[in-house]
Amino acid sequence: MKRFVTIFTFVALMAVTTVQAQERTPDWKRWHYLSEEEMNTPVRNENFVETDPPTGTPRFVGEFEPMQGVMIRYPLGIPTSLVVDLANNCHVYCVTQQQSSAQSSFQNAGVNMNNVTFINAPTDSYWIRDYGPWYIFEDRTPAIVDNRYNRPRPNDDNMSQVFANFWNIPMYGMNLEHTGGNMMEDGRGHGVSDELVFQENSNNEENVRQKMRDYLGIDPYHVTIDPQGDYIAHVDCWGKYLAPDKILIAQLPQSNSQYALYEQVANYFATTNCCWGYPYQVYRVPEPGGYTLAPYTNSLILNKSVYVPMGDNASYNQGAIDVYQAAMPGYNIVPVYNNDYYISWENTDALHCRTRGVMDFNMLFVDHREVLHGEQEWQEEYPVVSKFIAYSGMDLKQDSLLVYYSINGGEYQVAHMTATGNPDEYVGNITGFQGGDEIDYYVFGADESGHRYTQPVFAELDPHHFTVGDHALADEGLVITSSAMLEVTEENPQAEAAFINGNYSSMAPIEITDIFEVENPLGEAYLVINPEHELPYSLSAEETFHFTVNPNVQAGKGTITTFVFVESSDERLEFMVTIDENVFVSVTEISAETKLYPNPTNGSFTVEGGNVAKVEVYNLVGQMIYAEQGQMININANDWNKGIYLVNITMQNGAVETKKLVVK
Repeated sequence: MKRFVTIFTFVALMAVTTVQAQERTPDWKRWHYLSEEEMNTPVRNENFVETDPPTGTPRFVGEFEPMQGVMIRYPLGIPTSLVVDLANNCHVYCVTQQQSSAQSSFQNAGVNMNNVTFINAPTDSYWIRDYGPWYIFEDRTPAIVDNRYNRPRPNDDNMSQVFANFWNIPMYGMNLEHTGGNMMEDGRGHGVSDELVFQENSNNEENVRQKMRDYLGIDPYHVTIDPQGDYIAHVDCWGKYLAPDKILIAQLPQSNSQYALYEQVANYFATTNCCWGYPYQVYRVPEPGGYTLAPYTNSLILNKSVYVPMGDNASYNQGAIDVYQAAMPGYNIVPVYNNDYYISWENTDALHCRTRGVMDFNMLFVDHREVLHGEQEWQEEYPVVSKFIAYSGMDLKQDSLLVYYSINGGEYQVAHMTATGNPDEYVGNITGFQGGDEIDYYVFGADESGHRYTQPVFAELDPHHFTVGDHALADEGLVITSSAMLEVTEENPQAEAAFINGNYSSMAPIEITDIFEVENPLGEAYLVINPEHELPYSLSAEETFHFTVNPNVQAGKGTITTFVFVESSDERLEFMVTIDENVFVSVTEISAETKLYPNPTNGSFTVEGGNVAKVEVYNLVGQMIYAEQGQMININANDWNKGIYLVNITMQNGAVETKKLVVK
């Protein structure tokens, strides 16, 4: 009998203890899914006001972009130790009506209170991911987009307005029933939700897509099946954007009944192009399935840290950490345990559901959209075009807009970017490669506010990558390898020309038959041509042929232009040769053929030569001031103004030589 009484007393005490524990559970402690009470309460959205969409261009910022802070709610849904870590990362915005209690709890835990701001507002739950504001940029201005929250929790539903008032920024009302846990975005117009978004909006797919495009700039909008098949149907319970081209999908054992659905979603993204024009890199994080706790995709990316909720199995926990480290090199992967029974992690509700980032209103955005990837067709240089948007309003640092690139794993080189003329757009060129080379590159920018950013965000740890296509050298025949415009000057009285047999494929030789100057009106050559080989000459493939040209003094006629042709079995090449008159001055002055002396002169001067027929003198405005015929002419210049004059000496054969005369 005593034994029976003892057992009865133990059971009764257990019942009382359970009831007392349930009574101690605060009103805000509800399951993430709807309670029985809420299931019988219609979603009224009393605080929602629909507005027109933004008139500017909206950009829904990705979770992996720069964040100025993170929003949480008190009483907490996360361990206080995590608040310590968050406040060391950025600013913490804590929504509460129990500031004194929250402040005491945080201080006792060692939270950096300089990085905590309390927002006095009522809430119904701690799932601020679901009901918190959706931050966007409208052109360059921060704004908030509100939606109809899919839970009958009026205080939670009012949170977008609370923060719009706090920040004093515009808020737009998008008339869709939605929730933050079922939305992820890449910051460049791509978004992902599962089919719950259609189901909660009367399956009006066209209306959903139109509003997502108008209010958030989301297009394309990837709406998938819900592979988890649980009550919550939130995308953050099974997937996560890690970067614009990276997505994390949970992976279950093949024996699990949901295995095929997870593989279907993973395959969808593996065969769907990201915003940079190639299929997503899909990372898989193994989970045991069933009731074993493993909420690994429900993590929070906050600047350069990733806070990953841990589960029950140490081996799976380490596997999840390894996957994040492989996918996000350079990031600090922080495992977060939660042993508090009342706010413990669930497979359908963990760290991500209970936090939400606040974008950096002054961030620098680097948007290199036409990413080079795969094998690129050969070209002499590859332009990298990117936009740089300084939301701070400060100027860009023009000398800090750069393309870093590495060829075949070598040291990184730097290409400075210059404005293209389009708004916010700059271009830099990758050069110095050969066919088949492997190129890694990333874009870097900085502005005068001190903000810096790269694309990809991993920079050299995981850069963009492409392969240079083969440089197929087609037969080109004769190709000029020197300049096709030769200059003969006093400093360079002999000009050199060169050409190559460009039959790289067939290796066929080319017969060089003649190199000659075009006939001039006087019938005499201006040039002496000196080929390096006696003609005709058989020029082998890839062999270079040189020749030089010197002025023919007797044919001098001041500054002249003439042409040299190369005749061959392939084609005719043409070189233009310019001969400066000073060449003839310097050469003919040491010749007995034509003399002008003294030069410079203080009064008179003489022109003489056996072939001289006539002398004419012009000033620099083209007026002839003297003319006389003869082979030796003495000219009195005592009455001439000091300066430079042009003396045209006409030979008996009609050739004209022009000399400069200086009168002192």
